[in-house]
Amino acid sequence: MSIVKKLSFDAGCEEKEKYTAQNGDDYYGQAHTVDLDVASKYSKPKEAHWLVRRIFFLSWITSYDREQAFADLIAGITLGLTIIPQSIAYAALAGLSSEYGLYSAFIGSIIYVFFGTIPQVSIGPTSLMAILTLQFCADKPVQVVIVLAFLAGLVELAMGVFQLGFIVSFIPAPVTKAFTSGTALIVVFAQIKNLLGVRMKGFPSIGDFFTNIRPTDAAMGISCMVVLLLLRLLSQVNFKQDTPVTRRLKKILWYISISRNALVVFFTGLLVFIWVKKSSIEAVPFALSSKVSSAMPTIKLPPFAFEYQNRTYVFTDILHELGSGIVVVPIVAVLANVAIAKAFVKDGNLDASQEMLTLGLCNIAGSFFSAMPTCGAFTRSAVSQASGVRTPMAGIYTGLIVLSALSILTPYFQYIPKASLSAVLIAAVIFMIDLAPVKELWQTNKKDFFSWVGSFIICLVAGVELGLLFGIVLSMVFILLRLGNPKFEVTLKQHESTYYVHIVPQSDVYYTGVDALRSELRGACRLYHNDFPVVLDCARFMQFDATFSEMLISVAKEMASHDVLLILQNMSLKVQQMLPVMGNVRFCQEDSQLASHLQVEKEAPVLEAKL
Repeated sequence: MSIVKKLSFDAGCEEKEKYTAQNGDDYYGQAHTVDLDVASKYSKPKEAHWLVRRIFFLSWITSYDREQAFADLIAGITLGLTIIPQSIAYAALAGLSSEYGLYSAFIGSIIYVFFGTIPQVSIGPTSLMAILTLQFCADKPVQVVIVLAFLAGLVELAMGVFQLGFIVSFIPAPVTKAFTSGTALIVVFAQIKNLLGVRMKGFPSIGDFFTNIRPTDAAMGISCMVVLLLLRLLSQVNFKQDTPVTRRLKKILWYISISRNALVVFFTGLLVFIWVKKSSIEAVPFALSSKVSSAMPTIKLPPFAFEYQNRTYVFTDILHELGSGIVVVPIVAVLANVAIAKAFVKDGNLDASQEMLTLGLCNIAGSFFSAMPTCGAFTRSAVSQASGVRTPMAGIYTGLIVLSALSILTPYFQYIPKASLSAVLIAAVIFMIDLAPVKELWQTNKKDFFSWVGSFIICLVAGVELGLLFGIVLSMVFILLRLGNPKFEVTLKQHESTYYVHIVPQSDVYYTGVDALRSELRGACRLYHNDFPVVLDCARFMQFDATFSEMLISVAKEMASHDVLLILQNMSLKVQQMLPVMGNVRFCQEDSQLASHLQVEKEAPVLEAKL
C-alpha cells in the first residue's frame, strides 16, 4: 500500500506545492474575488472621530430640534417625579439620610447627558447599589460611602479604558437572576421592620418581632403597600373603545401610575406635616425620617482622611474598611448598566466601553458632591421609554428637578414616615424576585440549576458579594471542564462502496482538549480494528498551536504503522503548513475532495496487486 500512496501523494515534491495540487487542495489556490462596484455599495460606514465617540453629546446635539426638546422635557419631568422618592427611599435603605440619595440622582443625570449613549438610561441610586452600600458600609461613617463611590468610579473608568467589559460575560444569566432575586429578598427582609414599626436592632426572634409591631406604623406601611400595588395596575387598564377621550384618559392613568411613589411620599408627608402643625412632632404616632439641616450640594474633594468619634481615618484605613466592596460594587454596577443598555439600544450596536466610562465618570463626579454609588435602573429606564424620551438631554431636566427638591423641600424630609419609604422600596423590588427559572433549569440544564440555587442561597446566608463570587467561580469551573473534555461524534459512514470513520467535534477544541481528541482517535481505530480510513473534521479547532501539531503527528505515525489513512477535513492552509509531509495524511476542504481521497484508498489494493 505504501507504493500506491506515493503514486497519489509525492512526499518529495516542492514545499510550496505539497499543500496544493499534489495534495488535493486546489480550493485554496483559487481566488474568490468580488466585483469592486458591488463591494463599494456595502462598505462599512466611516467611524466617527474618537472625540465624538467619547463625548457622545457631540454626535447628536447638532441635529437637536424643537420636537426632540419637547419630548425630552416631558420625559425629564416625568423621570424627576419618579427618581426623587426613589432616591430618598434608597438612601434610607443604604443607612443614609435623604439628601445623599438626591445628590446621587442629580449629578448622575447631568453627567450622563454629555457622555451617555442610550437615551433611556437613568443614572442614580438603585436598590442594588443601596444594598451593597449597606453591606460594606453599615455602621461606618458616611465619608466611607463617599470614598466607595469614588473608588467604584475609578474601577469602572479603568474597565472602560482597558475594555474589560468581557469580565461581565463570565457571569451567566442564571447567576445574574439569582443575584437579583437574592438582593431583592434581602431588601424586603431589611425593610419589613420599618414597614411594621419594629424598632429592634439585629434579628429578633419571631415572638419578639410580633410583640414589637407598632399598630400605627403597621397600618401606615400596609396601607401604602396596597395603594402602591393598586396604582401600579392603573397603567394596565384597557378600554373597550379606542377614541381620543379614552386615549387621553389612559395617558392620565399612566401618569398617575408612574407617579405612585411620589404621590404616596407626598401625601403621607403632608399628613404628618398637618399633624405636627395641629399638635407637635412628638405627638406623631409614626416613626419619621431623620432631620436634614442643609441639603444643597457643595463641590469638594472626597474625604480621603477624616476624623470620626475620636478616631482619625486615613486612606489605607478606608480601603481596609471597604475590603472586597472596592471590586464587587463596580462589577455589579457595570453588570446592571450594560444589561439595561442592551435592553434599550436601538440598532444592537452598543459601545459597552463608553457606557463603563460614563458610569465611572458619574460616580467619580458624584463623590465630589457627597453622593453614594450609582448605576442605571430598569424601572426608571422603562419610565423614560414610555415617556417618549428622544435623547439623553432629558437628564438635564431631571437633574434640575432634583436640585429644586434639594433647595425647596429639604426642611420637609423629616416629615416623611419611615413606613411609607419602606413600602416604596418593597413595592419596587418585590417584582424582581423571580423563582420561575428553578423548575425550568431543573428540566433543561442541571448545571445552571445548581448555579442558580447556590448563588441564591449564598446571597441570603453569606452576603450578596459571596453569592456573586460563587456564581462566577462555578461558571468558570464549568467552562474549564468543557475546554478540557470536549465531546466528539464518532460515526461509521459510507461513500458508495467505501466505508470511513467520521469524527466531528461537538464543541470548539482548544489545546486543553488535545488529550481528549487523541483518546477519541485511538479509540475509533481500536473500535473498527484499523479497517477504515479516519476523517477528522478540523473546522472547530481553535488557536492551533504546537500542542495540536505534536498530537496529530504522533497519532498519524501510530495510524501509519497500521496502514490507516488520516484525512484532515476543513483545515486552513495556514494550519496545514504547520504539519510535516506524511505519507498517510491527506487534506481536503470540499466533499468532492474527500470522495476522491476515499476513491484512491479504495483502488489502492487493486493497483498494488497489479504492480
